Amino acid sequence: MLRSTLDGRKQRGCFVDHQGVYLPSVTTILNATKPQEARDALMRWRDRLGAAEAGRISAAASRRGSMTHKQIKTYLAGKNPVCPDAIRPYWESLEPVLSDVQDVRLLEETVFHYDLGYAGKVDCVASYQGIPCVVDWKTADQPKGSIERLYDGPLQLAAYCGAVNHSYPDYASSLRQAILVVAIPHQPAEIFRFEPAAMMQLWQQWQKRVEQFHRLNQD
Repeated sequence: MLRSTLDGRKQRGCFVDHQGVYLPSVTTILNATKPQEARDALMRWRDRLGAAEAGRISAAASRRGSMTHKQIKTYLAGKNPVCPDAIRPYWESLEPVLSDVQDVRLLEETVFHYDLGYAGKVDCVASYQGIPCVVDWKTADQPKGSIERLYDGPLQLAAYCGAVNHSYPDYASSLRQAILVVAIPHQPAEIFRFEPAAMMQLWQQWQKRVEQFHRLNQD
């Protein structure tokens, strides 16, 4: 594993490093700069289901995501965890993918990009099928089917990749790709792969969102 030189804790939408520097999280930036059409779509979904049901679904998805991430982290750390029944279908979906994950460098580590002014917790940095990648794990009840239905997921990958390269410059030259893995009950996990050209485009889009966020917070 890469030796972690940066300690960070999350606090009110920010990460704080060991010197007390506060930087907004990737999620905070994406939420604050979400396009209006995405906000409208979310509002329509809430209105269609009702506030209580929408809240229940969101909370359940958050719980299963947290449990699945914990299971993956424990497994990739070399342990043999017992899978909780609540997430077993998601674990069985993505478990075959893990056989292609080697040379794990980071597991749920906080990474900072001081030049651009943001921070985030990266799920995993490892080799997937022999290629160094940033890896993000998601869960869903139905297949996504297309990159467009990943919403801001690809931008998260670009943000984490940039922050890892900034935090660990000795590793940066080889980290230019990413995968987003979606675990789906009773189906093989979807794997969305982002090669260097796509990552460069996403990185440019992410930089614009960061700039927009900082402008909003200067007003």
